[in-house]
Amino acid sequence: MGRLFGTDGVRGIAGETLTCELAIQIGSAAAEVLSGLRRRPLFVIGKDTRMSSDMLECAIAAGLCSVGADVIFAGVVPTPAVAYLVGKYKADAGVMISASHNSAEFNGIKIFGGDGYKLADALEEQIEAIVLDNVGERKPSVGTDLGKASRAENAVVDYVNHLKTTVPYSLAGLRIAVDCANGSASATARKLFTELGADATFLFDTPDGTNINAGCGSTHLEALKAYVVEHGMDAGIAFDGDADRCLCVDDMGREIDGDIIMAICAKDMKERGKLNHDTVVGTIMTNMGFMQFCEENNLRFSATKVGDRYVLEEMLLEDYSFGGEQSGHLIFRDFATTGDGQLTAIQLLSLMARRKEKLSELAGIMEKFPQVMVNVKVSPEGKIAFYSDPCVRAATERAKNELGHDGRIVIRVSGTEPLVRVMVEGRDIDQVKRVANEAAEEIRKSLS
Repeated sequence: MGRLFGTDGVRGIAGETLTCELAIQIGSAAAEVLSGLRRRPLFVIGKDTRMSSDMLECAIAAGLCSVGADVIFAGVVPTPAVAYLVGKYKADAGVMISASHNSAEFNGIKIFGGDGYKLADALEEQIEAIVLDNVGERKPSVGTDLGKASRAENAVVDYVNHLKTTVPYSLAGLRIAVDCANGSASATARKLFTELGADATFLFDTPDGTNINAGCGSTHLEALKAYVVEHGMDAGIAFDGDADRCLCVDDMGREIDGDIIMAICAKDMKERGKLNHDTVVGTIMTNMGFMQFCEENNLRFSATKVGDRYVLEEMLLEDYSFGGEQSGHLIFRDFATTGDGQLTAIQLLSLMARRKEKLSELAGIMEKFPQVMVNVKVSPEGKIAFYSDPCVRAATERAKNELGHDGRIVIRVSGTEPLVRVMVEGRDIDQVKRVANEAAEEIRKSLS
């Protein structure tokens, strides 16, 4: 993990750790690293609905323009829209201003290359070196050499039209509830699902700058579950703040996480000859029930580190077409270069319409093992000490010995928050809870 860039870009509290000054520096450094062969490189900038996104949008643009790069403002759009529009508008790179599922006081900066993929570690390190170590030779532009800014008036239309081309089946007849998390999906979901023919009700689609992810979205499914059951909907769809992830609720009000969505889609893709090498890429956090599902259905499973960027790296390396995370970051490589919540939703809903099956029926193809996640807040020094701390190793070994072959423990540092995450999984939920809490308490005492 870099000094500025975590597993999903630069992130911090807007105005405190993620300041205008830092955003300006990142903008000018990104122009130096990603300018390609153009004299005037071109960047697409998108943002989510946080109050601080306007401030950071202006700062990033100022940094880019100050060294001669042109910018196109896409406005409020999902993160995957920026990845798509980079290619659509023939830009050198794209910048998304968002802190994803985090609360409103946080914000972040995600950067995509001209190919629409998130930056490789080496390129992020070059940007970090320019910002933090004053490495680099690009000089400020003056006069007519300064960059200029324009606005993409059709960004939402262009992105939604692209998504619509990925599904050959209408969603007519499906009654769905869509939770936009008061985030980026508020700008696109109504147009997308309505034009595909769904009978859709939209929830939490009135952002005010402070209510993004507040009691709603993919991290807070309670309201969506209740609405789906009360109104007899076929499914509920929930996005996070920048709509790059999607979780669902079935017709019985039960959560359908990324692992279950992957199982449903992977089986269907294999049957239609659309799953390259009959392989799905997940992470070390993927549920053991999914691994069992793969064995039962003659599918190969490849696990990576946590983070959709690592899932994608494995997909590109081995030419796999599908993968994702339990959190709802799913990558359909035939259609996108990054995780896309709305793309995931319409792929799943189209499958339901084509097969004429309820989501609750489709979800029955996989049995989830009980899984408990305990987040331990630690100090910055604790995050560093984690990798060599003997108490962490001892807690891990004790848990492994108790769980045996019917369970596992994964302890890792969060790439976006001051947390150590303790995940325990097994067949006995009471044992899983106890082991997770005991390990978390030991880590809390050692690293807080």
